[in-house]
Amino acid sequence: MKTPLALVTGFCLLAAAGAHAEVYRHVDAQGNVTFSDEPMQGSETVKVKPVTTITLPKPEVVRETDQLRQEVQKEGANYDSLTFVHPQNDQAFHSGSGDVTFEVRSTPGLQRGHKYEITLDGQPVGQSSSGSVTVNNIDRGTHQAGVHIVDDQGVQVKTGPGISFTVHRPSVLRR
Repeated sequence: MKTPLALVTGFCLLAAAGAHAEVYRHVDAQGNVTFSDEPMQGSETVKVKPVTTITLPKPEVVRETDQLRQEVQKEGANYDSLTFVHPQNDQAFHSGSGDVTFEVRSTPGLQRGHKYEITLDGQPVGQSSSGSVTVNNIDRGTHQAGVHIVDDQGVQVKTGPGISFTVHRPSVLRR
């Protein structure tokens, strides 16, 4: 069975009409505000700004080129190791202020334009070319830290093994 073109066009127009429906605001006697797409006695029309739409590029256009991928792998291959010196994996320690200084090292040392990047619980928290990054006011408890070497464009060229550590801090609760 063939669907008539007029029927399909009608459905499309109905769908489009719903997208541009009016919005009404009504305040009842108790001061409760209600928004609806149907007018009520005493309601006023609300002007709604048009929805902002963004057209994303097709995935084929965004994908890394093989050349870029090979360059990043080549840069990362220049490093034999990347590790945390402090804190050590599974270490627990006291820090009244919650400040933790991360010490990292790579073999060989950093290339020009590269930096160490520290992540805490999956979020970047600092970069350094010296290998030392202090993060302030870390909550007490167990955390995961990661280390990467990034180039001058912020692209990760080497990732070291992550660590887990526990910060003990005094409680401010009083009984």
